[in-house]
Amino acid sequence: MDDREHLNQLVNELNMYQGQAEVLREQMENVNANIADLNIAEETLQSLKDKKGTETLVPIGAGSFIITEIKNTDEVIVGLGAGAAVKRKIADAEESIKAQKKDMEDVSNKINTQLTKITDYIVKKTPEAEALVQKPEGNENPIQ
Repeated sequence: MDDREHLNQLVNELNMYQGQAEVLREQMENVNANIADLNIAEETLQSLKDKKGTETLVPIGAGSFIITEIKNTDEVIVGLGAGAAVKRKIADAEESIKAQKKDMEDVSNKINTQLTKITDYIVKKTPEAEALVQKPEGNENPIQ
């Protein structure tokens, strides 16, 4: 394989890995957003204990809220996905949130490991591609 073919192959490979890295970064952002939501839910459940009868603000969208009174601090409605929800005791909801958070943290670690491997490979191969770009080919100008 001559230098030009090797360079083309290397550039295509690096572009593919760059694309994979970008997809992983986007997935990491989504996972981090899910973890942040779970943290908020966890903190909210903690703060609800012994707050029966307390007035609170409930968001209704578009930056608007209604003032309401907390009537039940023993149970919450937990979303299961696909529009389904179930009533659970707060302790059960907390355990569920902790389990979901651990799952998301495991996913985050796996994505991070993959991203590190891809980034390391890109860093390792980029100088090789740059050297091939700079290398003159016979009488021709360097590949641009």
